[in-house]
Amino acid sequence: MNDTAPQRIRPLDEIVERNQVWPRMAAEWGVANPLPPWKTSLDGLCDALDRARGTPGVPTFRQRRDEEDALAATRYAELPYPENQLMALAHTLVARGVIGEAELAERLGRVRARLES
Repeated sequence: MNDTAPQRIRPLDEIVERNQVWPRMAAEWGVANPLPPWKTSLDGLCDALDRARGTPGVPTFRQRRDEEDALAATRYAELPYPENQLMALAHTLVARGVIGEAELAERLGRVRARLES
């Protein structure tokens, strides 16, 4: 990423617009666990990215954390932790071309369909 404003990523913008944050979702579904069920997957993905250093497009640990901090403080500042971390990581991976915006939208659609079935 560069020093200019981060690019807009439609699937991520839509999540923010829908206010899909864990505290709200947990209350809606009557879940008492303060951590979202996807937090361990997020941690695992971060570990996998750290081990994939040198892979084209994959940020180094420092790049990933710097971008996460910048995005969490700006674009995703209204989201609580760990949602802001998840959104910042997804943003970074799309911006770097690790995953395409259309593929991200398609995967999010599949997850939503499973949850709503």
